[in-house]
Amino acid sequence: MSSLDALRLVARGKVRDIYDVGDGRLLLVASDRISTYDAVHPNSIPGKGAVLTGVSAFWFDQTAHIVPNHVVSYTDGVPVEARGRGVVVRRLTMLPIEAVVRGHITGSAWTDYLATGVVSGIELPAGLKESQELPVPLFTPSTKADVGDGHDEAIDFARAAELLAPLAEDGDGDALATRVREAAVALFRHAHEHARSRGVILADTKFEFGLDPETGQLVLGDEALTPDSSRYWPADGFEVGTTPPSFDKQYVRDWATASGWDKTPPAPAIPDDVVAGTRERYAEAYERITGEPLSAWYERTGAGTG
Repeated sequence: MSSLDALRLVARGKVRDIYDVGDGRLLLVASDRISTYDAVHPNSIPGKGAVLTGVSAFWFDQTAHIVPNHVVSYTDGVPVEARGRGVVVRRLTMLPIEAVVRGHITGSAWTDYLATGVVSGIELPAGLKESQELPVPLFTPSTKADVGDGHDEAIDFARAAELLAPLAEDGDGDALATRVREAAVALFRHAHEHARSRGVILADTKFEFGLDPETGQLVLGDEALTPDSSRYWPADGFEVGTTPPSFDKQYVRDWATASGWDKTPPAPAIPDDVVAGTRERYAEAYERITGEPLSAWYERTGAGTG
């Protein structure tokens, strides 16, 4: 029995496994699983979990002055077999929305814009081109889909406030939604500026927030600005009106789209060459964003490199 087997599994998501380690704390372990269109593929991307955890660690540290986060330790209380992929965190009351922020018009937002000129209830200027930078970052929240239970659904600010109301002080969902929006946009602006200094464009990202159950403080949880939760483009060669190559799982998503899969579970197995290409992109994302090789993260956390 591994030390993980001895812990109580609280939840298993598309990517992360969550264990109860007592004293109001959880162990989050990022697996090497990969999902597209909210369905998990049967094979994995080696090293992906370490990249997600290491990139999150970088951003949690860089943005703690903007909003507190849930991190306790990447080593203390983390079993040896989960080092590099695991983090002990504070248990939060997680909010039932994803806080999506878009700095460029791309992906599903571009599709919605072409159809209606509106994204998450926000009317945008006419004549925008694909991948164009928006005048200001947009807060475009979404619902959270459970594993195998459909796709996340884009919602407007008013609907986000309705969903948040049961958790808000005095039931004031508008006030809590405003806090989430302000924190998410501030985080995005900070990360966007850093990414550009590293030759990378942060096009969009999604955050998950929770409330401290004792103080009601808004806290950043889950992951932060990873290649799974964000769309990163190389600044070199970026051209408005195109779909830029990316350092995220868009590489797998593009393959999945071209494969003929109907985007409903079960997801198909990923070919070896796509696995290898995706692994390289994840590692490059870590190195570009943090300015250090992935091996440095393994060394700091006492992890193996397998």
